[in-house]
Amino acid sequence: MLTVRLETLGLTAGDWVLDLGCGEGRHVHGIHMLPGVNVVGLDLDIPSLVKARDGLGYLPPTTGEAATSFLSGDAYRLPFADAAFDVVICSEVLEHLHEYDRALAEIRRVLKPGGRFVPTVPRAWPERICWALAPGKDGYADQPGGHVRIFHEPDLRKSISDLGFSYNGKHYAHALHAPYWWLKCAFWDRRDDHPLVKLYHRFLVWDLMDRPALTRVLEAMANPFAGKSVALYFRKGLA
Repeated sequence: MLTVRLETLGLTAGDWVLDLGCGEGRHVHGIHMLPGVNVVGLDLDIPSLVKARDGLGYLPPTTGEAATSFLSGDAYRLPFADAAFDVVICSEVLEHLHEYDRALAEIRRVLKPGGRFVPTVPRAWPERICWALAPGKDGYADQPGGHVRIFHEPDLRKSISDLGFSYNGKHYAHALHAPYWWLKCAFWDRRDDHPLVKLYHRFLVWDLMDRPALTRVLEAMANPFAGKSVALYFRKGLA
């Protein structure tokens, strides 16, 4: 379930990609399948990195020589040299960071001039519903490592553009997942144990595993209006 459209990044053999905050490696796994493209997944959570690494064993064999690796690291102090990467992906991470501007500065540092940067964050209005349905102490926004802010697209675009990036477009994704999170928040005390949440989760698993045409068309039609995530595409300036 990729949020970033990898086909739009113009990746070629020999390129280096950083997936910052890779979690269990969904974007790393997608890039791993591209012939000759090197990818590094970085995250603070060791169990997630172990799952990401183990997940490589379930992927079909690839062609071409390339490196795929996982590292534990801090978004505020990336363990890489300046201009080390052709592309940086940062998917569903910035909303967790209290000082996201420090992470953006680090991303700019490790990205080559002319390189591509793709952040994805929860879309503001579906996210506001989650915060409203499960408010207060121990609510949706008060979880360890949880979301600390709601991003508004113009503000995030300005923060990134002010660092010398040019904006190249956006798309919305995962409209079918927005109701799942609304249900979880509406029944926050039971969350995954509530019958409606479990039923909708089974629907999402079916959609993910079988990819039926009906749900693919439905999500494509709903994404512009109800996509849970927004992906923004930038290019670093040459100066």
